[in-house]
Amino acid sequence: MRLRRAAGHAVLALLSLACLFPIYWLYATSLRTPGDVHDQSPVPWPLSLENYRQAFAKNDVAEMLLNTATIAVVSAIGQLLVALLAAYAMAAWRFRGRRLAHLLFVGTWLVPFQVTMLPNYALLVRLGLLETLAGVIVPTLCSALGVLLLREHMMNFPKELLDAARMDGRSSWGTLWTVVVPSLRPALAALGILLFINAWNEYFWPALVMQRSNAVIQLGLRSFMGTEGNDWGPLMATAGLAGLPVLALYVVLQRHIVNAFVRSGLK
Repeated sequence: MRLRRAAGHAVLALLSLACLFPIYWLYATSLRTPGDVHDQSPVPWPLSLENYRQAFAKNDVAEMLLNTATIAVVSAIGQLLVALLAAYAMAAWRFRGRRLAHLLFVGTWLVPFQVTMLPNYALLVRLGLLETLAGVIVPTLCSALGVLLLREHMMNFPKELLDAARMDGRSSWGTLWTVVVPSLRPALAALGILLFINAWNEYFWPALVMQRSNAVIQLGLRSFMGTEGNDWGPLMATAGLAGLPVLALYVVLQRHIVNAFVRSGLK
């Protein structure tokens, strides 16, 4: 038994190293001197911040990070709020057409982005939201994945607690925020980071709406790639900066995310 456990831990350790190595190589390359960018040595030496200086000199990295963070935070919070209210309505209330509404959400989840892209773009033109951050955020405020995921969690929520809250005189709004939401913190945290990462990594829709090569950090990365070759040093430095907020968010919410997946696996 001990030998099998040790072998399992060894395999997990090797898989962890294989997953972490690309991240390490990204930051190691960004810290090499410009002349050593293509060096294959595992430990960069001497260390240099020249690649970061060149990245900031070519692009307004701070503005791109701020725009990307604004889009990701507002989009993730908006999707969480819409998904929470929609899931609560479908899980806690019984009304005519509830099953049809659930099937419609499943159907919209299966519709490819390319199908809704042109209607959304035409609507943004009519609303005058083209080339604005609001134009990137508004069409993404409803996530079918978020609604379905939270609905499944709420369907397993003890009905006795909801009945007790109603008998205690609490309104539906009060029951949601004082009884349901505190119990769903792990699921909300896990869903929130998934939505944040998805919005943070989005490339095509911001490129279509903003129509600027330096609007968000993902578009800024493209500026270091050209037909004559890629500028790997500043490219790795910008990519490293783009990855830091996601890593920080995961570290902060790590406990809730692990709890959410563990609880989902036990159901």
